[in-house]
Amino acid sequence: MALSRADTSVLGRWWWTVDRWTLAALLMLVGFGYVMLLAASPGVAERIGASSRDLFILKQVFFLGLSIGVMVVISLLPVKQVRRLALLGFFGALLMTAATLSMGVEIKGARRWLHLPGMTLQPSEFLKPCFAVVAAWLLSETRSIGWRATVAACFLFLLVAGVLAKQPDMGMLIVVGAVFCAQLFVAGINMIIVAGCGVAGVVGGVMAYFVLPHFRSRIDRFLNPESGDTYQVTIAMEAFGHGGMLGVGPGEGRLKGLLPDAHADFVFAVAGEEFGLAICLLILAVFGFIVLRGMLRLLGEKDLFIILGATGLLTQFGLQAFINMASTLHLIPTKGMTLPFISYGGSSVIAVALGMGMLLALTRRRLMRADAE
Repeated sequence: MALSRADTSVLGRWWWTVDRWTLAALLMLVGFGYVMLLAASPGVAERIGASSRDLFILKQVFFLGLSIGVMVVISLLPVKQVRRLALLGFFGALLMTAATLSMGVEIKGARRWLHLPGMTLQPSEFLKPCFAVVAAWLLSETRSIGWRATVAACFLFLLVAGVLAKQPDMGMLIVVGAVFCAQLFVAGINMIIVAGCGVAGVVGGVMAYFVLPHFRSRIDRFLNPESGDTYQVTIAMEAFGHGGMLGVGPGEGRLKGLLPDAHADFVFAVAGEEFGLAICLLILAVFGFIVLRGMLRLLGEKDLFIILGATGLLTQFGLQAFINMASTLHLIPTKGMTLPFISYGGSSVIAVALGMGMLLALTRRRLMRADAE
């Protein structure tokens, strides 16, 4: 059914005000995720002795479909409702993230997951986008209520940082810290404060190196591969080399069968082996397009909350993609972080959909004053 510009229904106004280019790019990533799942997951399911080779496919197809619904429904919300949703989501995710410290499942030395009926949830994934919007709201209030809003935002960041460091999840903490610093910079906060946050981040990283053996091991293995196990990175680099420019063809990759996390953190290596450099560059271009398109969408925006909220969500989205691809290519130390919409993982996919839905809602063209109410 065609939607006319004269259509004043919720769906009609949404269609003509939402950024359809960004929406199309996000749906393209969902499509890539489905194709990569078909390529990478059957071998993983077979290796772990799952009851069906299609186990991961069936689960992720459900989560991908749900993510599209979540993203579209949230993009329909007016700005005030986005803010309220983020506030509720932030405190709910913070409480559940804190609960992982005592009730969480320990995997590889970290407690980041909660066992729920029928699924395992990583609440810190939902904490990221919700914190970006809540921090944007507080920082945007600085002009009206003064320094207390900035102090409140910094307090919430320290609260989040403390919980993430306790798990520990240094990669997630780095992303949240980078997002918050970007928002402080865009908000026009005194550069001394922004620089101080940067110095604090560096000092925190140095302390983590000496205090957290797992974190230190990853840094050491990156700087000196002979100092520890670099099996997955080594296989991933071989996969890129084997794929060459155009890849070996869908389903023809052999090295993916040797990667324990081929369907998750190292799915980019599967793309490199089976579809080659060309598709890897296309995936990179789609991520870059979404970030740049979102930033350009803000050029004429007057609402500081929208500017800060969208900046935080875009920084988080782009940085998460960069960390995943760069660690797979051995450009940075390895970090268990998913590639948005492409890696396997229900919590990750739904959380990214939540963030991108809020981004689409914030960047809609406000043709009527009521849209912002």
